[in-house]
Amino acid sequence: MIIETPRLRLRPWRESDRDAFAAMHADPEVMIDAPRPLTREKADRKLDRYVAGFGHDGFCQWAVETLDGDFVGYAGARRIAAEHPLGAHVGAGWRLVRRAWGRGYATEATLAAYDDAFRRAGVAEILAYTSPDNLRSKAMMDRLGMRREPGLDFTADEEPEPWTGLVWSTRPG
Repeated sequence: MIIETPRLRLRPWRESDRDAFAAMHADPEVMIDAPRPLTREKADRKLDRYVAGFGHDGFCQWAVETLDGDFVGYAGARRIAAEHPLGAHVGAGWRLVRRAWGRGYATEATLAAYDDAFRRAGVAEILAYTSPDNLRSKAMMDRLGMRREPGLDFTADEEPEPWTGLVWSTRPG
């Protein structure tokens, strides 16, 4: 399955995506919202979770590339396990390589992925969360038309210190 937008292609992951995926997650600027960049091992495990999500649920974080095949990152939503502080839910996520920033790619890809999750996969709600100081993600959630859900904010036990998540939601229609 492939989703095409006017400028992008969202597709399932390929084994050949591993190097670009790991490089993106090793970039400290790209990972500014995370406690630290990911090691290759952790990036590979993350990609394995995304691949498994497609296999199990039929949707997940899609690989995003330009129409000429240039890998620019990922966008989409995936099922999150009940062990999460919010319990089982469908959680949003997007991340782009630096050279793709500022072009509207994240918004374009995420809206297409949300539409697919709602229409084809029957997802009823998608939650997104970010740290209080991540202004770029907050702006992205606004561009996506998501609604702030302060009653769902949470704190997760992360290393090296707890992480606070502010929550937004969206539903079909």
